[in-house]
Amino acid sequence: MEGLNITGQDLIYAASAIGAGLAVGLAAIGPGIGEGFAAGKGTEAVGRQPEAQSKITTTMLMGQAVSETTGLYGLVVALLLIFVKPF
Repeated sequence: MEGLNITGQDLIYAASAIGAGLAVGLAAIGPGIGEGFAAGKGTEAVGRQPEAQSKITTTMLMGQAVSETTGLYGLVVALLLIFVKPF
């Protein structure tokens, strides 16, 4: 393979890009599953007690907001890997 010169810096950039993709991808799995589960249970609860819809919705949305912070932490890690120079 003539002409293929990969330096240490290129390897670091490639590893940073792969790490950023994994950080966002893996950090999105948990909140996605959790928020979907919470929305399903909230819908079931409203179906059982329609008079409590506002309380159920408020509690569900607060829980989803807290759950979403995990995904945002993954995004912050990815941005740091991409835009902060390792060296």
